[in-house]
Amino acid sequence: MTVPTPAARLTEPQSGTNARLRGPLRWLKAVVQSTRPRQWPKNLLVFAAPLAGDSFGRPFGFWYALVAAAAFVAASSAVYLINDVVDAERDRGHPYKKFRPVAAGRLPVPHAVTLAVCLVLVALGAGLVIGEPLLAAAVAAYLLISFLYSAGLKHVPVVELACVASGFVLRVLGGAAATHVPPSGWFLLVCSLGALMVAIAKRYTELTVLGADSAKHRPAMRGYSAPALRVAQRAVSTIMVISYVLWASSEPHARTQTWHLISSVALTAALVRFDRLTARATSKPVEDLIARDPVMVVCEIAWLALFALGL
Repeated sequence: MTVPTPAARLTEPQSGTNARLRGPLRWLKAVVQSTRPRQWPKNLLVFAAPLAGDSFGRPFGFWYALVAAAAFVAASSAVYLINDVVDAERDRGHPYKKFRPVAAGRLPVPHAVTLAVCLVLVALGAGLVIGEPLLAAAVAAYLLISFLYSAGLKHVPVVELACVASGFVLRVLGGAAATHVPPSGWFLLVCSLGALMVAIAKRYTELTVLGADSAKHRPAMRGYSAPALRVAQRAVSTIMVISYVLWASSEPHARTQTWHLISSVALTAALVRFDRLTARATSKPVEDLIARDPVMVVCEIAWLALFALGL
């Protein structure tokens, strides 16, 4: 009996579960897959400002933060749908993106566009419904940058990195607006550097996996080299740790300052682990490396526990 190679298995048509599902259920599964549920946890960044400030700010602040998270889930889902429509032709030539529902023909383009419009209205309306125009503004900025990214900015080296990183920062600002917890300058700097580091790591892993073919799927890759991206990732990580230590040192209370300085050790360990994970040639999304690697998760939990002790 011949055992199919990994490459062969990758290119085989996906039957199995999809073939057994009825029409409406197949359509619903295609919709859910297109909205990238595995990416939704990044919308929990709306809780970053309340966590750093040790307060949900306003009465029922937790529920307002949940509304902000839901708004960004809707907004990011709309962006993924439109991005899949724009990239459908290119995705069909990609080793694994060709299985995305729009590229594979399981979700018709008109359906994807209609759903995206509905999700945009929900995302923008969430801030207005709870009377927080700043949340609506953060969501609107995220949508504008994301759609400009899909329309052409993603082909511009460095600029496209800034666009990807801005999505993380705008989530933080949206959560701060919803809960009335103003973020400090140090906090925003650390968040921005972390977001930029992740964006650079995405491009590095993509370049190392696809090599010369990476530019066929993402033209901006022509402006990068693996060594330059590696140096940039490590430089941003180093500046991020330094900024975090400077922020912790500026804490007014001795107990808070001590625990937050200790937490910088766990943060550094997490960044070192992340550096090692991204050094490997892997087609896994960077988000999976952050959320699914056991050592990485232990470092993250240790950082969170030490950070919480200082609150």
